[in-house]
Amino acid sequence: MHDGDVVALEGFTHLIPFAAGHEIIRQGRRDLTLIRMTPDVIYDQLIGAGCAKKLMFSWGGNPGVGSLHRLRDAVEKQWPVPLEIEEHAHAGMATAYAAGASGLPFGLLRGYLGSDLPKYNSNIKFIECPFTGERLAAIPAIRPDVTVIHAQKADRQGNVLLWGVTGVQKEAVLAAKRAIVTVEEIVDRLDAPMNGVVLPNWTIKAVCEVPGGAFPSYALGYYARNNAFYKKWDTVSRDQASFTAWIDTHVKGTADFAEFKRSLEEKGA
Repeated sequence: MHDGDVVALEGFTHLIPFAAGHEIIRQGRRDLTLIRMTPDVIYDQLIGAGCAKKLMFSWGGNPGVGSLHRLRDAVEKQWPVPLEIEEHAHAGMATAYAAGASGLPFGLLRGYLGSDLPKYNSNIKFIECPFTGERLAAIPAIRPDVTVIHAQKADRQGNVLLWGVTGVQKEAVLAAKRAIVTVEEIVDRLDAPMNGVVLPNWTIKAVCEVPGGAFPSYALGYYARNNAFYKKWDTVSRDQASFTAWIDTHVKGTADFAEFKRSLEEKGA
């Protein structure tokens, strides 16, 4: 990943790539265009750490708790740097990812008609269907420079398996120029359950074994969501000073994600 890249860190409800997001902060990446259907706490951390110049999204918040205070500060007060936002609907984002994964220049959907979003987002256009005359919304395909996801397993050949609520991870990987996957474990053989998603190794640039790499979100079959963390984050992130102290101690001050989790336990954070 390089400064100025267009980056998608996807994961819906679970398998959110927190470990990868923390490594982006440690490496001091800057001027990133961040894409995510549901930016939550990890994007709040990336934005507050000064990694982002733009956010393309369809919903943003601390799920079950409230606002993302670092996102709000960046938009309202330009702290730590100004943040441009491009807001979409969930259906629009999913359509744009699918178009990128299919090698198409744009995606089509019936959404946005009657919505105020087109007034504020110049990347939402309307075209006429050449067959029915129906008015349809068109949005540019999403084609990230880098997509990062977390999954349950990879085998030693680099094939990746994920299951449960899968969101748009498959489409985000296939749409990207390069994809990085963190996994709970590397195994000799993938035994895919019904409705599991297997990403073949030719779609992925690198696989990194990072047990617990989705914490505080959950990884189905491995660990539960840490609801207490999300509640604590509302207090930690509300103030610029407390946020900076937390990031400096637990992310920038740790060598990797395992050390990050130990630092939380030791300091009761």
